[in-house]
Amino acid sequence: MTALRRVALWTDGTARAVGPDEPVVTAFDQGLGRGDGVFESVLVTGRRTPHLDAHLARLRRSAQLLGLSHPGDDAVRALVAATTADWPADVDGACRVFLTRGLGEGAPPTLLALLAAVPAETLRQRKTGIAVMTLSLGIPADFRATAPWLLGGAKTLSYAVNMAAQRHAHAHRADDVVFTSLEGRLLEGPTSTVVWAADGRLHTPPVDTGILAGTTQARLFERAEAAGWPTAVTPGTVSDLQDADAVWLLSGIRGAARVTRLDGVQRGDAGLSERVRELLAR
Repeated sequence: MTALRRVALWTDGTARAVGPDEPVVTAFDQGLGRGDGVFESVLVTGRRTPHLDAHLARLRRSAQLLGLSHPGDDAVRALVAATTADWPADVDGACRVFLTRGLGEGAPPTLLALLAAVPAETLRQRKTGIAVMTLSLGIPADFRATAPWLLGGAKTLSYAVNMAAQRHAHAHRADDVVFTSLEGRLLEGPTSTVVWAADGRLHTPPVDTGILAGTTQARLFERAEAAGWPTAVTPGTVSDLQDADAVWLLSGIRGAARVTRLDGVQRGDAGLSERVRELLAR
């Protein structure tokens, strides 16, 4: 698989590709030692990155929330270009851009990108859907909005809880998770945004709960509104998902994965997933 891995590093004002097995950061980097950094996962399809602008904007927001020095959008663009230059046009890739605090104490930030083929399991979930379980995140829905130290809305490197939630789901024969608040309100998936269809509308939870603003969800809602499919930001509950016509988890790499089982109960999508896919493909 080495041939389908690419790495690029931003140093001295230049993006340069490096070998996939070469060391690129010191062990003392704050991103590695403390998870003190942010990232974005950018879809590469047909050797293009059609949604890069939205990820650039979110990376800037995340860096601002962490007080990270950001080298600028042009640096990130050059870095992504360096990783995708000779990427096979017929292979979908996931380009992860990392920005960390580097060595800290006034040292320059670390900026690098890793590109690899989208995993086969992710491709399967795009096509066949996913089984999902709901898990409590253990905090009130509105708490992170008043607690900036919890970094609500930032896409940080501190993903240990998210990955643990997915492992818990896998141990219980589910593919993914929808987090809920202490009082039972819908939040987000570990790596995705929740969207459901009900009463002729598309719904998603409000970001003022501290969830990450979804780039794919934003694109879907914009195109749905333009096509005459109303959308709404709704403080929903698990019952809303159970009663919905369809439920999806949206993310930049996987796209819109329809939920085929929720908390052990099989569910359909009322034939709406094809419409969602068409909107996202425009």
